[in-house]
Amino acid sequence: MDILKPELAKMNVSYQSIEVIQNKDGVIVARVFCDNRSLILKFFQRYEFAREIENYKILTSLNIPTLQLISATNRALLMEDIQQSNTHRLGTKEDLDNPQIAVLIARWYRLLHQTGYEYLKQNNTVPLYDENEVITEQNIEEMKRKTATAALPVWQLIERNFAHIKAYLNKVKRTITYNDFYHTNLIVSRDSASAMMFDYNLLGKGYAYADIRNVCYSLSPKAQKAFCMEYGQYDAFEKALDDVVSILITLHFACQKPQFPSWANFALADLNSNYMNKVNRLLSYTK
Repeated sequence: MDILKPELAKMNVSYQSIEVIQNKDGVIVARVFCDNRSLILKFFQRYEFAREIENYKILTSLNIPTLQLISATNRALLMEDIQQSNTHRLGTKEDLDNPQIAVLIARWYRLLHQTGYEYLKQNNTVPLYDENEVITEQNIEEMKRKTATAALPVWQLIERNFAHIKAYLNKVKRTITYNDFYHTNLIVSRDSASAMMFDYNLLGKGYAYADIRNVCYSLSPKAQKAFCMEYGQYDAFEKALDDVVSILITLHFACQKPQFPSWANFALADLNSNYMNKVNRLLSYTK
C-alpha cells in the first residue's frame, strides 16, 4: 500500500515487496520482504494507537522481553518476523491448556509488574493508557440505558457509593499492565524456556490483579493453577476492586458496539446475579 512506503523510506529500509496481513480498526500490519528476510511493519492510522511505539521503547528500556524492534517513526513500527525465527514461535490455542507454558507466561507478567511499580514511581507523569478512566457517572448512565438494566438495585448502590469506588481506584497501587492477553498475542521460545507477550496497544497503567484475572480467564483450570502458583500472591483488595470494576469496563466497551457483543454476555449475566454481593464486598473495605 502506498501509505506504507513513506514510513519505510523514513527508516531507510530497502525492500522488494509489501504484503498487507491485516487492515483493521485503524491499524495496518504488513510483511515487508527484504533481500534475505522478512520484517513486520505496523502502521497506525489512528493517532491514539501510535502509543504502542512509545510502549515498545519503555519495555525495551526496562529489559522486559519483547519482539526485536528494528526501527520506528512517529506512526509506524518495524519488527522482526517471528515466523522466520529459529528460536521462537507464535502462541497457539493449545498453549492455553499447557501448565508449562502458563508458568512461562506468569514469569513474564511478574517481571512486568515488579519492574512497572518502580517505573511508575519515577515516571508518574508519563501519559499511559488507563482503562479505569472509563469508570465515570456518565458512562454508567449509558450502560444502564443500553443494557436496559436501569431498574436493577445494584445501580443505585453504585451511584450512592460512586465517590468511594473512585477513591479506591485512585489509591490502589499502580504498575504497568498488559491488559490484552490471548494466545494470538503470545510468543514462546522453541526450547520452552521462556514466553512473552507482544502487541502493546492496550499496555498501560493499572493494578496487577487485573492482568491476573485477564490471563486466567483464557487459561484452562490446570493452566490457571500453574500460572497462579508461579506468579505468587496477589492483593485481596485488588481482587475485590477488580470484581466490581472489570464488569463495568467490559459493559462500557460492549456498549460502544452497534450490537451488544457475545464476549460481554458474562458481564451482563453477572450484573443480574452476583454483582450486588461483589459491590458490597468492596464497600466493606475501610472507606
